[in-house]
Amino acid sequence: MAYRDLRSYLAALEEKGKLKRVRKEVDKDWEIAAVCRQLFYKIPPERRPALMFENVKGFKIPVVAGVLGASREIYAIGLETNSVDGINRKWDQALEKPIPPRLVKDGPCKENILMGNQVDIQKLPVPIWTVGEDPGPFFTSPYVITKDPETGIRNVGTYRMQVKGPNKTGFLIGKVQDAAWHVKKNDDRNKPTPVAVVIGADPSIGYVSVSKMSETLDEFAVAGGLRGEPVDLIPCETIPLEVPATAEIVLEGEIPPNARELEGPFGEYTGYMGPAGQQPFFVIKCMTFRNNPIYQAFISQRPPSESSCIRGIGREWPLFKHLKYVLNLPVKDVRLKEAGGSGAYVVVSLKKQFEGHVKQTMYGIWSLRTGFGKITVIVDDDIDIWDDFAIDWALSWRVRPDKDIYIERDVQAVGLDPSQAPPSVPQHHPIRTVGSRVAIDATRKHDYPAISLPPKEHLDLVAGRWKEYGIED
Repeated sequence: MAYRDLRSYLAALEEKGKLKRVRKEVDKDWEIAAVCRQLFYKIPPERRPALMFENVKGFKIPVVAGVLGASREIYAIGLETNSVDGINRKWDQALEKPIPPRLVKDGPCKENILMGNQVDIQKLPVPIWTVGEDPGPFFTSPYVITKDPETGIRNVGTYRMQVKGPNKTGFLIGKVQDAAWHVKKNDDRNKPTPVAVVIGADPSIGYVSVSKMSETLDEFAVAGGLRGEPVDLIPCETIPLEVPATAEIVLEGEIPPNARELEGPFGEYTGYMGPAGQQPFFVIKCMTFRNNPIYQAFISQRPPSESSCIRGIGREWPLFKHLKYVLNLPVKDVRLKEAGGSGAYVVVSLKKQFEGHVKQTMYGIWSLRTGFGKITVIVDDDIDIWDDFAIDWALSWRVRPDKDIYIERDVQAVGLDPSQAPPSVPQHHPIRTVGSRVAIDATRKHDYPAISLPPKEHLDLVAGRWKEYGIED
């Protein structure tokens, strides 16, 4: 049975030992960020829990973080499965058989309604994430709902939101993202863009919000496919949009037409400060919330992080399917390395049948609009791409730099890539939009000598007798 809301999901995490309650008082303006970072430094993924900060200094609202992607195991729990294969099957089902949302008349998100001057988002425990660098608190896990003014298709996306006052935030929406096209279409008509922002919802909403999919899909229908049941939506109070009826907090408002102001900088998923620039802003007209609401945040900034985990899992399987089943390439596995924010650094293992296969794979990766593969490495199918040492071994001994490295120039760049320009260059400046990519063919080009290891049968025999040697307690 699908999780009804964030609360039922948190209960499931706690039951499985994957939610830890922090009862010590913490300061949202420095301490939450530092605790979340140490969570990733000190605890390996297989033991890493999500966190609930129950006692935030000066606030009565708890903060949860890491609940969607502190680890791949937690991601699987969010989709009510227990394996990577299960995650992939869930995504296949959701994209092939989306379940349209169901409109309802009432829901818990309407238990409290504040209008106009009553709205004050500064009463929410929004953390400061990069102390001394960020200009203030930022929402890191807003599920931003917009609608195409021409087609009426809804989009749900996650974009950083800078708190600028009691009823105002900044936005950073990438130029190629669906919400940016919605804003542009409304700007061209000199009309405001209606926006609803959801903070805290059942995990399926969060997973579709951070994943890339066709702009022709209603992402609430994809969320329905993930959870196996329709998402219950309820109309907003002040704008022509719908939101999940069991959301914790909902902000309703508009992006004014053709209006921009300074936004940022912010500590980004690249591990560096994302630059400031002239960006749209969000004026909030109404705030609705549940009794005793829960504030949800994503742990982002330098990888590894929650955001890089979620991004990688949500993108690896679609990329694998594109290569294997659309382009019919003999790929064995695909990995988006977290060090590259689960996008910049791609490793693919390939059962190469002729030399052109590597180039076909390289261009197949780059053909997707998601900006994959600033660094692309193609290895043979005997290399375990989840083993960093194995990748380095292939790079060291299966590559001739003068023959096996390919550079593609003048291609779309990721605007937040700090190598594109110094921090003084504003976000969305043209110099940030055009870059280059490199592919490394780390496959064998001819017969190789035998591998210098004991025979596999000897290694397996010793592994089976390992305790007899008394080497480990």
